[in-house]
Amino acid sequence: MRRARPWTRTRIEGPLGREVGCVEKTEAGNSIRGALPPVSNFQLLVSGLKMAHAEQLALPLGPPPDLSEVFRKVFSRMRIRSHVVSIGAQFHPFAGLRSTIMLRNGALKAQVSDLVAEASPLVIEALAEILLSKVFRRRPSREARECYLAYTFRPEIRRRIDEARRERSRKRLLPPRGRHHDLEAIFQELNQRFFQGQIPVSRLGWSRHHSRRILGHYDSGHETIIVSRKLDSPAIPRYLVEYIVYHEMLHVRFPVERRGHRRVVHSREFREAEKQFPQYESACRKLKHLGA
Repeated sequence: MRRARPWTRTRIEGPLGREVGCVEKTEAGNSIRGALPPVSNFQLLVSGLKMAHAEQLALPLGPPPDLSEVFRKVFSRMRIRSHVVSIGAQFHPFAGLRSTIMLRNGALKAQVSDLVAEASPLVIEALAEILLSKVFRRRPSREARECYLAYTFRPEIRRRIDEARRERSRKRLLPPRGRHHDLEAIFQELNQRFFQGQIPVSRLGWSRHHSRRILGHYDSGHETIIVSRKLDSPAIPRYLVEYIVYHEMLHVRFPVERRGHRRVVHSREFREAEKQFPQYESACRKLKHLGA
């Protein structure tokens, strides 16, 4: 019998669709459920400014700040009514733009990607509000979300994120030629047929595990397309594998966009192009049948 954990973990996603961290909450945190409703405290910091100005403020402004002090300041400003004994936060060299926060026995601990260390205080406080809102089940203010996304979507920051992913992590995958389907042949055929050979991908292969939840994935940092081994089966028609690869190639053509405080993974242009796949309807029905 598996021993129950005294806390729960929640996944946090970043602006590029990747997992950026997790939230853990103790069973004793009943007072968290009684927290006050969200208050747009961050709006006080940007009152009278357009968010375009907030983007301009997101520049390196000297040495990294005392991150623990930043979290204590934002915690106080948010007026969170919960018993917290201590608050500690530090920068960590994650492989990408990832942050974690954990509340256990009254101790709040956060780790923030060091890629944010050179951002302006406005951006770091926005991220602190977002993480604190996660662990205390609040909704972060629109201003905080928009400010943070504005920073992370800047071209130079996205380049640094991709560089960090390449330097600090590596993709482990199987060769593209599977037992029943050849991903390399499928990719080359689709690239010529739909993209005039203009989709650049450094690596292509099958996942090491039979993932049922994620059937395909494009990693912009590694310029890699990975397809679940679950699809390398004689029971899976070739057109379905083609559709998965085609879908991931569209992520190369139409990167994630920012619209205000929201990130858009599948834009209107993406959806329109996706429907150009010849067996689109059949593929969708087959995926629904597989429970994907």
